[in-house]
Amino acid sequence: MSPTRGTLRVSSDLESLSHEAGEFFLNSAQNAVGTHGRFSVSLSGGSTPQKLYRLLATEPFASQIPWAGVHFFWGDERYVSQDHPDSNYRMVKQNLLDHIPIPAVNVHPMPTGYTELEDAARAYSEELERFFEGDIRFDLALMGMGPDGHTASLFPGDPALQVTDHPVAVAYPTSQPTARLTLTIPVFNQSQQVVFLISGTDKAKVLSAVVGTDETTYPSQLIL
Repeated sequence: MSPTRGTLRVSSDLESLSHEAGEFFLNSAQNAVGTHGRFSVSLSGGSTPQKLYRLLATEPFASQIPWAGVHFFWGDERYVSQDHPDSNYRMVKQNLLDHIPIPAVNVHPMPTGYTELEDAARAYSEELERFFEGDIRFDLALMGMGPDGHTASLFPGDPALQVTDHPVAVAYPTSQPTARLTLTIPVFNQSQQVVFLISGTDKAKVLSAVVGTDETTYPSQLIL
């Protein structure tokens, strides 16, 4: 793989993948908090990271992660209420947040209560700008990939792919039942570390194409 595509690691199953990701998260958190006092993370939704989130809330990880210095943000969110079954925030809350001693002020979910999605995107953009003091650089961006090669809510053909002047965009993917908020490509590409967690035979063919060619066909290929 090219330097901009990183390193490909293959695990035998989701359990092994999640444990390896858990070790990486733990080490990254300890290093970031030790270096500059906090660890900022952009979280992914979907089914694949749920096992990782549950593991982080259990030993040996839970007691070693400096939760007081961890700040969670979301890479994307379906525009539904926070208690909706499809909410990425709800998924993370049930699998992780409800089981760890993280301060409430360190949890930064995407807002989904505005009448206009553009207002919600603007509000989250402003929150990011304040937190990072104008230089938005996550210590870690956890990402996934769909069978169509999308990542976060950056779907093939959606106008959100073209947004470069705002950290948050509104996505209206035609393949999905709800509109979404998503961080934009420049934000992900400024992250100190980016980790894709990908599992499932339905993604194997597109993953092979994503890592095996320099042609930009899928949104995931736009992430460095």
